[in-house]
Amino acid sequence: MLFGLVDHPSKRKQHVGKIPLVGGLAIFMGVTVGAACYGQFHWFEKSIISTAALLTFIGALDDRFDLSVRGRLFIQAASVVTVIAVSGVYIHTLGTLFGHDIELEWLGPPVTIIAIIGLVNAFNMMDGIDGLAGSLALVSIAAIAMFVGTSTLRSSLVLLILLAMASLPYLLANLGVMGNKIFLGDAGSMLIGYLLAWTLIRMSQVPESNLSPVDVLWCVGLPVCDTLSVMCRRMSQGKSPFKPDRGHIHHILMRAGLGPRSTLVVLIAIAVSIAFVGATLRDRVPSPGARLATFIVLMFAYGLFTTRAWLKQEAAQHEKDLRAQPASIPRGVRAATRPAANTSQPPINAAHREQVAAPPERPSRALGTARESTTTVR
Repeated sequence: MLFGLVDHPSKRKQHVGKIPLVGGLAIFMGVTVGAACYGQFHWFEKSIISTAALLTFIGALDDRFDLSVRGRLFIQAASVVTVIAVSGVYIHTLGTLFGHDIELEWLGPPVTIIAIIGLVNAFNMMDGIDGLAGSLALVSIAAIAMFVGTSTLRSSLVLLILLAMASLPYLLANLGVMGNKIFLGDAGSMLIGYLLAWTLIRMSQVPESNLSPVDVLWCVGLPVCDTLSVMCRRMSQGKSPFKPDRGHIHHILMRAGLGPRSTLVVLIAIAVSIAFVGATLRDRVPSPGARLATFIVLMFAYGLFTTRAWLKQEAAQHEKDLRAQPASIPRGVRAATRPAANTSQPPINAAHREQVAAPPERPSRALGTARESTTTVR
């Protein structure tokens, strides 16, 4: 395996065998080769590809050595600051909301850092079953194309096309359609979130792109809603928002009885539906403030539904665990009910003692070898 980049089964990762974590490296190589062949990128695209190389490397190290959350966040923030310093691109306006132009001024760079780190980790957290993060990336790219068309910001659109084309071979391998199975890894999920976040910011800050800052939320609606819902629930329980658990939407659906592929199809359908709702509202509701309010209502409804479903599943699992535990007997009762030793038996001679002390022969374990589970859920 390449530098030990393999994913091992564990209590939280329920796949079978050692799976290479090279999907992210393959996607980055595809994007880089495509960018070199295109050769017409400006300083903005060059700067995000260069910093994406650093994030991919850090993600690979995290896959191999399990880096700390603080270390990853620091590198992500440093990458965003580098792009802002080189290109001058950041979120300087939230558009016109309820008749007021919302200019961020000095708050622009900090808000940009938070937004990009948030989307990077949203795609990282959604990488829980085969094909999910890559499929959601394709849905987001298609949604962006639907919102902005193909006539503006050609370089940014080309970068998205390269990301989509590089993701397709990975998806085929990850889903078992072609070649040996591989996983995306933190390197891949961070790369996807990073490139999408910067492209969305770039397009939303240019008036001719027809993508308002509010429309950005609809393009990545499912990752944003799920991540915010899970992080708010964890913090309300006094836990770290980055502490992993099995409370994401894909976990909830699978615990409800859906298989991995059915869960994938359902979540893709939800992501597509959110994007279409956003596009429909953009055409029929001219007020960006009203569209933002609609998304916030959707996000709260999503969080309420998923949190209640997770709590019910946790309560049911706790009840099941209690029923599975054997009834405990107090020590005094066990001692009182233990039969007394029979002292009236005759003494045992030496030959008889050897027969009694000899342990019985153990059956061969080869006859009882169990077959390993073949679930593909991570």
